[in-house]
Amino acid sequence: MQEATTRVRPLTYEEASFDFDLQTIQAGRTLGSSERIVGQPRALRSLTLGLSLQKSGYNIFVSGDSGSGRHEAVKYRIQQLRSDTTLLRDVVYVCNFPQPDSPKALVFPAGQGEIFCDACQQFNQEILALAFEKKDFLPRSLALVSELEAQFQAFPVREYFNHLKADLARQATHLQHLDEKAIKADPIATKYRVNLLVNHARSTERPLVIESHPSFSNLFGSVDPNEKIPHLAMHAGSLLEASGGFIIIDAEELLSESGLYDALKRYLDAHALALEGGVGVKGELRNSVVRPQMVNLPVKVILIGTEDTFDTLAEGDERFLTLFKISSQFDYSMPLDPQTIAQSITNLDTYAKWHRLLPIAESAFSQLLRYSCWYVESRSHLSTQFSALYDLLEEADWWARQTGKDQIDDQLILKVNDERSYTNGISESKINEEIINGEMIISLSGTKIGVVNGLAVMDRGSASFGTPTVISCTVAPGNEGIVNIEHEAGLSGEIHDKGLLILEGYLRKHYARSFPLSIYAGIAFEQSYAEVDGDSASSSELYALLSAIGDLPIRQDIAVTGSVNQMGLIQPVGGINEKIEGFFRTCQATGLTGRQGVIIPIQNVRNLILPYEVLNAIKEKQFSIYPISNIDEGMQLLTGRPIGIRNAKGNWSAGNFNFEIEDRLKRMYQAVLSNRG
Repeated sequence: MQEATTRVRPLTYEEASFDFDLQTIQAGRTLGSSERIVGQPRALRSLTLGLSLQKSGYNIFVSGDSGSGRHEAVKYRIQQLRSDTTLLRDVVYVCNFPQPDSPKALVFPAGQGEIFCDACQQFNQEILALAFEKKDFLPRSLALVSELEAQFQAFPVREYFNHLKADLARQATHLQHLDEKAIKADPIATKYRVNLLVNHARSTERPLVIESHPSFSNLFGSVDPNEKIPHLAMHAGSLLEASGGFIIIDAEELLSESGLYDALKRYLDAHALALEGGVGVKGELRNSVVRPQMVNLPVKVILIGTEDTFDTLAEGDERFLTLFKISSQFDYSMPLDPQTIAQSITNLDTYAKWHRLLPIAESAFSQLLRYSCWYVESRSHLSTQFSALYDLLEEADWWARQTGKDQIDDQLILKVNDERSYTNGISESKINEEIINGEMIISLSGTKIGVVNGLAVMDRGSASFGTPTVISCTVAPGNEGIVNIEHEAGLSGEIHDKGLLILEGYLRKHYARSFPLSIYAGIAFEQSYAEVDGDSASSSELYALLSAIGDLPIRQDIAVTGSVNQMGLIQPVGGINEKIEGFFRTCQATGLTGRQGVIIPIQNVRNLILPYEVLNAIKEKQFSIYPISNIDEGMQLLTGRPIGIRNAKGNWSAGNFNFEIEDRLKRMYQAVLSNRG
């Protein structure tokens, strides 16, 4: 059978490049857009359903990344529903005479609560005047109650007035024994007053409350510890203020205070709560508890949080999905097409005008859209996190004004990115300095056995950069299998551990078909002292392992990234642009030779949005990017040796790296077998 002759071809300059031409920008500006919220059709549809339905349990959890427009979209959709004021009610708390620590709630149509409150204030003053006179207190006070009752007979207040009459009858005898000073100090001076907690007398739309700092008192209200009359001590919380409307709560803040989420669930379940009076500014709780009667007023609760928070609640709380039946998930990206290009251009243009930024040139839009694709690592998607693009515009506007320009052009957008790279590049520069002076031992030329230059992404705040990392492997006959040295040192995450186990599966499938795998292999990240996780280095580890087994020299001027499965197929990874740029910067710092490059998964070509400096190096044949599909292609490129092919008997033909690897594995098995004998 013929030898396999697959050769990996580096990307051409045209294949590695990605840009938006001015014709695309002009077409987008011509098309225009009237969309307020861009790129979130699914989230907006679920929001509309959840906000419109008044059925119990149809509260909403809005998830997604910060900056994806979640808050703006929620407020925008709510604003479209706020004009319907039919659900608005006033809430007045009055004394519950049989049980004073459980104030009674009276509900009135919007505006009527204030009228009732004013009438009760007048009634209270008249009762107090009668108490001072003492003459015919009971019949005269009951007559005042009858007048008040007649005024509000259309509302459900009869039970309150019945209790009020009974209390006045009790007070009649009591007052006879009090002097004027004692009457002023008696609860009668205040107990017949009422507390208007929710007042919609001047409301023209349904309430929208944004609770960014939820706490027990902020959400459920508080009790004034200096007020002795329970129903007058109450202060409304944001849930009661939002009744008939909407309340937006930060989910992570809600969960940060112990017991607060459980209290919210109880409120949503039964509309009941207990308020405890705080003492002093420290908020210590006193023993007396006020348990106001709660009214079943509609309020739509919208939690806004991350995907992780949603998953935690959905998996760990059996009541969560029954109380928050609507999940509105905001995407971090949207498909790139003429419509989304037009929407993005209009959105950015509108932002610039609203914030009085300089006009945006068409060339700047080309770079802004390119940055949008880079941000989501996709040539076929744009970012929905416009806050990141707004930041880019703000910084470009600042630089434009510093240099006296009258518009934001493409060079200013590139200037912003260059400045960011410079100001955030201290760690990257230090690493390259260590490589140059030999503190970090890494070779960027020649060959080594069992040593591969992998690629990692390091994060520092919002900035990230790629850097080479040396992966080494040693092998010997044995039964231990592949030993993950990072794991033994407690520096390996679960995903990385899984990646190492996959390597053994590859060896068994690809080589040890007719004999047991009898090997000890130790794999380590050299000069790495932080936790290693993820599987993006699994192909690099496999190359180091195969090189060590077959005693095959590996090129050091080519760095590697990519995940691998047990079949030997290369799988895509994240951070591809940072990894390529990081290795390029290292090679540039030590001197470009024209032979240096990076092996990447072929699927990651669609993610390439590279700096122009890297693209120019590719154009001038000073740097190369090799997309591959499987381990054999990578080994062929790294060793310079052919892949080979199995003959009819299942044996590798001689003179290729696969033959050398399998032959060494057989000899290791024989060595282990002879030691047993």
